[in-house]
Amino acid sequence: MSKIAKLFKGSSSSSSSSSSKSKHHRSKGGPSPQEAIHKLRETEEMLTKKQDYLEKRIEQEIMIAKKNGTKNKRAALQALKRKKRLEQQLTQIDGTLSTIEFQREALENSHTNTEVLKNMGFAAKAMKQVHENMDIDKIDDLMQDITEQQDVAREISDAISGPFGETYDEDELLAELEELEQEELEDSLKSMGGLPSVPRSKLPSAKPSHRATTKKRVEEDDDMRMLESWAT
Repeated sequence: MSKIAKLFKGSSSSSSSSSSKSKHHRSKGGPSPQEAIHKLRETEEMLTKKQDYLEKRIEQEIMIAKKNGTKNKRAALQALKRKKRLEQQLTQIDGTLSTIEFQREALENSHTNTEVLKNMGFAAKAMKQVHENMDIDKIDDLMQDITEQQDVAREISDAISGPFGETYDEDELLAELEELEQEELEDSLKSMGGLPSVPRSKLPSAKPSHRATTKKRVEEDDDMRMLESWAT
């Protein structure tokens, strides 16, 4: 055997061995969730198209049966038999589609849960890495220092905003102000000549006279008599 033949033989054998290894590796690892979901969607589309085809065939067989009717009874019966077989196939496809849809949804949910858990684990690692540089005791000391400084700042603010100099009793000041107002009121009344005198004569009474009362009673009696005459 020539060297060229040996070379080609060796290359072919090496390529075949590498391809067999790749096939073995692929079969061992299995398809990814995305690939499986894609295949299931393709199967659903194919079965949906088959459903449309069977529904059209069923309509055609019904038209053939109606067309022949009693004229060609044999052809009509054959059309109805074909319709029954097509309906059975359509029922089987409906069940298969339901199973595939359930499997695809379960696979999608599993894939989603896997991605969620993966991201949660990634976030947990990041949080752990952040907390590695933190000391709980140091954090407590820091919070205590912050609280103490806030108390100091509050005391300083209260001291700054407090009044300076002498303090006065506010009740005494209000009493003194009331006395001054009373004196001012008395002075103004004196300047006006004092309070106006109250009249000694009696004011006229607001009661109605006896004549007006008698006249009003007579008018009411006339009205009542008029109402009684209407009633009778």
